[in-house]
Amino acid sequence: MAYCDRCGRHFGSEHALEQHRENSSAHNVCDDCDKDFRTYDALKQHWSNTRRHHYCRSCDEHFDDEEDLEKHFEDAHFYCSPCGVFFHSAYLLHEHNRQSHHYCPDCRRHFQSDSNLQHHRRSTLHAGASVPCPGNKCRKMFVSGAALVLHLESGTCPSRVTRDAVNRVAAKYDTQHVITNPARMIAYGEGGTGSVVTWATERAWNGWKYECFLCHREFHTLAALNQHLASPAHEDKMYRCPRGYSGCGAEFKTLSALCQHVESEQCNIRRFNRKMQDYLGDLTSNMKRLGI
Repeated sequence: MAYCDRCGRHFGSEHALEQHRENSSAHNVCDDCDKDFRTYDALKQHWSNTRRHHYCRSCDEHFDDEEDLEKHFEDAHFYCSPCGVFFHSAYLLHEHNRQSHHYCPDCRRHFQSDSNLQHHRRSTLHAGASVPCPGNKCRKMFVSGAALVLHLESGTCPSRVTRDAVNRVAAKYDTQHVITNPARMIAYGEGGTGSVVTWATERAWNGWKYECFLCHREFHTLAALNQHLASPAHEDKMYRCPRGYSGCGAEFKTLSALCQHVESEQCNIRRFNRKMQDYLGDLTSNMKRLGI
């Protein structure tokens, strides 16, 4: 007869004991490590603290490797990668970066050293806002091309331009695919209609929270879930740092993210920065001609 020491119960067979361990809240087993914990919180603590596991405690989700977990932290949470610390809001992360890292609070960019940060602070980017928005009825000026593109992608411009419109213009005029990856631009190619807009309904309620059917992340409100679906979270990485200009080949979901990467001078693309600004100038001119 099998016996459970923890629960003080006898079972008719080893199989019955095993079923008890699987179904009882007093047994929380890590199958990979063959360890049994008294509470689910203790099991989650084990997953969080053991290098063998790549686990996000906030989302209660496992990942294949450390790289995937790190990417999840950066995409889904307010996370400082160098410090390994989570924050409750974008503002708190911003304040942490401002106080603890080589970070420009105006541009919200990181730099590898204090000298790089000071060089950036002395650049024309901080000489004042000099980049005009090409949108109809918009008179705003921006300190950089990246800031302008971020404004357009945000959907807050009076011209009502959206991230999808920016992607369509980039796809149309980057004919040499200097910064765009044609393999990931099917929706924006000839005859394409742009990205597919996905909206969740009350059917996304899983009994506890509203769940994203793509990544299974959970949200307290339906509006928050739809905001997530409207974000670039599940977009293809259609932009890339051009290797042909000594770039690093890093891929990005938005044009503004690529622009920020170039302007931050974090890779050998620095000498391409002027060409990138010229490219953005051409892009915004094309937006004007299109009446955006």
